Amino acid sequence: MDSGQIGILILISLIVVVAPVFGIYKMFLKAGQPGWKAFIPFLNTWFMLEIAKKPKWWFFAQFIPVVGWFFSIVILIEFVKCFNKFKFYQHAATAFVPFLYFVYVGSNKKDRFIGPEGVKHYKKSTAREWVDAAVFAIVAATLIRTFVFEAYTIPTPSEEKTLLVNDFLFVSKSTYGPRIPNTPLAMPFMHHTIPFLNIKSYVEWIHIPYTRWFASPVKRDDAVVFNFPVNDTLINDPIVDGQQQFGSQITYYEAVRQLGRDKVWETYGKYIITRPVDKRENFIKRCVGIAGDTIQVINGKLMINGKPEDFFPKSERFYLLHAPEGVNLDEDKVMDLGYKVRTSQGDVETTGKANLLKVNITNEEKNTVKLPQGYFLTDYIFEHRDDLFPYYSDSTGKDWSADNYGPLWIPKKNGTIQLTPDNLIRYQRCIEIYEGNKFENRGGKYFINGVAATSYTFKMDYYWLMGDNRHHSLDSRYWGFVPEDHVVGKASLIWFSYENGPRWNRLFRWIK
Repeated sequence: MDSGQIGILILISLIVVVAPVFGIYKMFLKAGQPGWKAFIPFLNTWFMLEIAKKPKWWFFAQFIPVVGWFFSIVILIEFVKCFNKFKFYQHAATAFVPFLYFVYVGSNKKDRFIGPEGVKHYKKSTAREWVDAAVFAIVAATLIRTFVFEAYTIPTPSEEKTLLVNDFLFVSKSTYGPRIPNTPLAMPFMHHTIPFLNIKSYVEWIHIPYTRWFASPVKRDDAVVFNFPVNDTLINDPIVDGQQQFGSQITYYEAVRQLGRDKVWETYGKYIITRPVDKRENFIKRCVGIAGDTIQVINGKLMINGKPEDFFPKSERFYLLHAPEGVNLDEDKVMDLGYKVRTSQGDVETTGKANLLKVNITNEEKNTVKLPQGYFLTDYIFEHRDDLFPYYSDSTGKDWSADNYGPLWIPKKNGTIQLTPDNLIRYQRCIEIYEGNKFENRGGKYFINGVAATSYTFKMDYYWLMGDNRHHSLDSRYWGFVPEDHVVGKASLIWFSYENGPRWNRLFRWIK
C-alpha cells in the first residue's frame, strides 16, 4: 500500500469522527461533559465509549484499515442511544448524515440524555436486529466499493490471453484515487439498472461534479477499468424481431453514422436515454498511451512517441499461417503445432486456401513455437475501415485502418491546441462533451462559451486504451479518448475464474 492509499484511509477515518463534531459538542454538554472533548479527533470517540459504557477496545479497533470505519460508526450509534434514539431511521441518520443529525439531537430541547442505564431498558426485536445488521452490511460494502475496491467480471475476449472471459477481478479504487460518485443517491450494489424492472437504479436530484481524492495519473501499460465514454447517450437495447439491435457493440453514435440522426430518432427515439459518467458501462482495456503521448499503428505494430510499445507476452493478434502445398490446415493441426487457439473465440478463420489460415496467437507463441520446415507466419493487416475514430473526413483519418492508424496526439491537462478544422475533427468531442463547453462555428470563426477563440487549453488528462487481443477489441481506435473522470480503477487481482469448472491456476493471480 503506497502513501497515497494510506492517506485516503486516514482521511476517511477522520471524516467519520470529525464531520459530526459540532453536534457531538452539544450532545456532550447535555450529557454533563465538557464540550471541548468533542473537538479532539478520535479521542472524542473514547469519551463516547466512556459515556455509553462500552468496551474500550472498540476505540483501538478504529485504527484497523477500512474495518475501523465501521467501528467508528458503531460507536456513534451506541452514543446516540444514550439520548433515547432507538428507531431504525434514527440509527440510519447517525450512520449516513451524523454531521446533520447530531446537531439536531444536541440542539433539540425535547431530546434528553438518558445514559447507559436508560439504554438497558430498551430491547430490540429479532426483526430489528436483522434489519440493523443488513443496514450495517450495506454501509460497509458501499464504503469499500466506493473507496477501496470493487469486483468486476470479464465479459468479452478483448483482453485475452492476459484476461479470460469469466475471470473475476478486484479493481483497486485507491490506485488512482477514489472517485466520488456523480450520483450518490442510488440503489446499493446496482450499477445503472434495477434487474427485471428495467428502470434506473439511481436518481440525479443530487449531482456531484468530478471529484477524485488523492488523484494519481494512470500509468502506461496499466490494465484499467473505466466508464465507456460514448455511453453518455445510448439506445437502451430494444428488442426488434427477437433480436437485440444495439448496445455496447453498436453505440448510439454509430447508429447515427449508419442511419442518420433523424432516422435513429424516428425509429428508436423512445429507447434513447442518457447516463451520467459514473453510470456508464464499465469496460476494461490496457492503457497504451497516456496524456501527451502521440500514438500510431504501423502495419499492426503500435508506436508510442515514435518508439515500438513494450513487448506483452500475452498480447494477441492475427497472423497468416502458411503450410506447404497439399497440407490442409484446420484447428486441430494448428494446435498440434503448439498454438493454443479456440474456434469458439474466433481464433482460427479460413482464407479460401486449404494451406492458409488466419490464426490469432500471442506474442509469446509467435516467438517460442518452432514451426516445421515449410511452415511460416506473415502479418495479417486489416484493410481500411470507415468506423474508426475520428470517423474519417477528406483529411484526418482518411486512409486509417485498425492496423495502420494515426498519428494522433492524446490531450493533456493544460496542453493547448490550435482550433483548426483538422484538430476539431479529433478534439471537438473533448471540448464540448467531456469538458462541458459550448462550442460554436459562426461562419468559420470559433466561439467557446460565447467568446471568440483560436486555441483551446484542455482541463483534463486523457488516455488511449486498447485490448491485448488486438483484432478482437472494440477500443480507442473505434471511439476515441478516455477522459480522466471516466477512470474507475486499476484491475489488480484475479480472485476467481472458471470455464467448465474453476481454472485453479488463475486463482489469486496478480494482473500484469
